[in-house]
Amino acid sequence: MSLLPENFSFARKGLPILAIVGLVAAALFIFFGMPERDLEEPERDPPRATGDLADEPRVAGAGVVEPSSETIEVGTALAGLVTEVFVQPGDYVERGQPLFTVDQRAIRSRIRETGAAVQEARAALAEAQASIAEARAAENTASRQLALYRDVDDPAAVSRAEVIRAEGDASAARERRQLAESRLSAARARLESAQAQVGTAQTELGRATVRAPITGEILAVNIRPGEFLSTGGGGGNAESFIEMGQTRPLYIRIDVDEEQAPRVDLGEPALVSPRGAAERQVRATFVRAEPQVVPKTSLTNSASERVDVRVLQIIYELPEADGLFRVGQQVDAFIPATNGADE
Repeated sequence: MSLLPENFSFARKGLPILAIVGLVAAALFIFFGMPERDLEEPERDPPRATGDLADEPRVAGAGVVEPSSETIEVGTALAGLVTEVFVQPGDYVERGQPLFTVDQRAIRSRIRETGAAVQEARAALAEAQASIAEARAAENTASRQLALYRDVDDPAAVSRAEVIRAEGDASAARERRQLAESRLSAARARLESAQAQVGTAQTELGRATVRAPITGEILAVNIRPGEFLSTGGGGGNAESFIEMGQTRPLYIRIDVDEEQAPRVDLGEPALVSPRGAAERQVRATFVRAEPQVVPKTSLTNSASERVDVRVLQIIYELPEADGLFRVGQQVDAFIPATNGADE
């Protein structure tokens, strides 16, 4: 016996019933099965313009805090083992202050060797000078004796043999003087060479102590005593040996997309806040705009951020903010615009 009426049509009655049942089931699943989607407050306040810029045309940009001198990567002119490191991150140093030293033993040994060579050259120089004085005295005596013999009018008073012997003595004395002068020139050349080597070694000794190129703050120290430094890179990795910069005052480098760059009112101060602290805003002073528009390299890690753009970099000076800003920190900025709608 069939469960359905004899005149029941599945196409005309069954399918609509199944469709209604499916819709009801879907509605029940959505109502009871989907997770709650209540609106929540954001974890941090988004950046926003306040004050005069809140109702005025403006351009938004993101940037990074940097030293006013930019970051200086300190290297070494001499390869060798690090013997001492005199600074640590956070130290404020004066220009010329020692930062670290490279092993100086080989240089000092070379200075001792060249110093001994200088003393030997000076002794040879003194000996050559004494020989010249002796040879000149002998040459003067022989020359006077020869002149005396030649001035005698009576041939019988002086024999020919005596004249020839006097000529030979004068010639020998002259040769001894010339030889002594040659030795003197050689001694002077040896002395100059040794002194030059000493000067070179002393210069290298000075270069073995790396000093601060400017007055500024030590930002990073990537070397330790005992590490071998090469002149082509930092420590045991690709990092620079020491990073430093002038942090009084701090600058910020703001990236503005090239599409918005023509709207920026250059020369006007910018409203700046640290990333994640939009309520703490300061007014930064315009310093300069870089002459080139360059590919964007400073990223904010936002999912909607475009990286295939070029940016105008504008430099601003930060006021004293009691540690609110640090080198390498990301910031948000609003800059007055010359025209156009608000960002």
